[in-house]
Amino acid sequence: SWTKSTFNPWMGCTKVGPGCDHCYAEVSTPARAMRILWGAGMERRRTSASNWREPLRWNAAAKATGERWLVFCASLADVFDNEVDPAWRADLWALIRATPHLTWQLVTKRVGNVKRMLPPDWGAGYPNVWILATICNVEEACRDMPKLLDVPAVVHGVSWEPALEAITWDPWMTRGLGWLIIGGESTQTTGAARPFRQKWARLAINSGVRHGVPVFMKQMGSNCQTWAGNRILHRHAAGA
Repeated sequence: SWTKSTFNPWMGCTKVGPGCDHCYAEVSTPARAMRILWGAGMERRRTSASNWREPLRWNAAAKATGERWLVFCASLADVFDNEVDPAWRADLWALIRATPHLTWQLVTKRVGNVKRMLPPDWGAGYPNVWILATICNVEEACRDMPKLLDVPAVVHGVSWEPALEAITWDPWMTRGLGWLIIGGESTQTTGAARPFRQKWARLAINSGVRHGVPVFMKQMGSNCQTWAGNRILHRHAAGA
């Protein structure tokens, strides 16, 4: 709901924080079909040549229509995973350079790796790349927001999903945070969804309004609670 297309250059990852506990990617159909095992030292598997040609097709379509085509990379992996072959990442940078009509959203849980894994010609940032950090709690915000804002990029964003506790975003919005995605946790086969409170989203949206920062409310998840702490059943909301 927050992007037009999703591209996975490879699949596989290692859990690195509490936001990974109920990882949707680990139990996804593509991961199961390719028999991918999550964890340190496990094989990362590059996707097919035909899959790698898809962004070129999207780029041609975006050029023809003048559409702003957002691409999420990568939903079943992490671009800045240090267990990925650097040659694969070099191929990804080449693909991104070859698709200037796409806006690439690189979302990572390893924002501390980003600067050393950028291509030599990155400069102040590729004009068609946004760098987003996944952050789920205050501890991660304090640790990772300075690292995110230190990366040269045309847009610095945060995927606050799963949102596991209240975070005050105002200080980061005044320092350069340019986009915020909000999402409660959805139930996966690996465990029940942890609580998400409506008021966390309301306060974050108000912060965005105050500072002129776009906020996207992706979903309230499977265990959303009202201001009073009452659970909202079967409510999955997404919208701008």
